[in-house]
Amino acid sequence: MKAGIIADTHDNLPAINKAVGIFNHEGIEILIHAGDFVAPFTEKPFRTLNAPLVGIFGNNDGDKLLLKEKYREKGVGEIYEDPYDFELDAKRIIVTHRPKIVDALAVSGAYDVVIYGHTHEAVIEKKGNKKEAETLVINPGECCGYLTGRKTVAILDLDREEARIVEL
Repeated sequence: MKAGIIADTHDNLPAINKAVGIFNHEGIEILIHAGDFVAPFTEKPFRTLNAPLVGIFGNNDGDKLLLKEKYREKGVGEIYEDPYDFELDAKRIIVTHRPKIVDALAVSGAYDVVIYGHTHEAVIEKKGNKKEAETLVINPGECCGYLTGRKTVAILDLDREEARIVEL
């Protein structure tokens, strides 16, 4: 199973459109958004996504009620409070926009994949202790490109338990 991962879109509609094109080309089965959609109108480019979206709120998301309503109403997907954990293809996944809790989540042994946003820096690494299996930790970087100048997303292959960063 292939999942797309995106974060920190910050209202950049052209970047979101490009990301959706990449995700559709990759044939993802789900898109995970790690926060900072910002405005409710950002649901428009996600309407062309060929997969459901699951996301969490970030620190810059304004009208959370309208964001949640627009994404649900237009059939784009669901947005949850931070953190949000779920099972996908027999893997335990947690999504957060708070980088300070990532290490604790990763070494807890409770999750196979920890996904986070907020830092705008792309990261793929494995963390864990020697007694437990390692956890795949992913930050897709920033889709918007505002802070780093790089517009990035990630593709997660759950069958292979590996991920890669993709430049927009």
